[in-house]
Amino acid sequence: MCEGSGVTNVVIMSQPNLDPSAEHPSRHLGASLSADEFKALFRGHPGGVAVITADAGEGPVALTATSVASVSAEPPLLIFSVSAQSSASAVLASAETVVVHLLDADDLALAKLGATSGVDRFADTSAWSRLTTGEPVYRGVRAWVRCAVVSRMDAGGSVVIAGHALQSHVERDVEPGGHGDALVYHNRTWHRLNEHSALEG
Repeated sequence: MCEGSGVTNVVIMSQPNLDPSAEHPSRHLGASLSADEFKALFRGHPGGVAVITADAGEGPVALTATSVASVSAEPPLLIFSVSAQSSASAVLASAETVVVHLLDADDLALAKLGATSGVDRFADTSAWSRLTTGEPVYRGVRAWVRCAVVSRMDAGGSVVIAGHALQSHVERDVEPGGHGDALVYHNRTWHRLNEHSALEG
């Protein structure tokens, strides 16, 4: 995930040491892909779009992400990653809780706001409020989930954060098998999934 010129997916490895140059006891890993090769690989891999918000006590932050993934239903866990270059990284490195907003095509303006550098993402005070527990939440999004941060792991130039879902709200539900007008980021472009994009009923 990133702010500014675009949003990218992040691959998360299961091993705690993600440095390919580190010594491996049993095999030689070989040369790694270049940054350009890796970006080209994932340009064709679409990602659902989310906006992450948090406040560690010095004001709210927000950023757009395509790295959100559910990990477990029992307990309810999700993960996402934050680039060290993000203006929100310092807050997300210390916040005890976050709110993950899961967006659909009606939320495109918010997705663009969270992906734009150098703007005040909370200037429009009518667009957001605070939960009773203090976290900033945007109004009218398809769904949001409040999470307790339970783990952080350095991964290259990013931090992978695991959250335990505590509270949620669904504004626009998606029926099983329904398209739901999902918002997807693919090859540096926003896309809407709908009934015409379905390959099977």
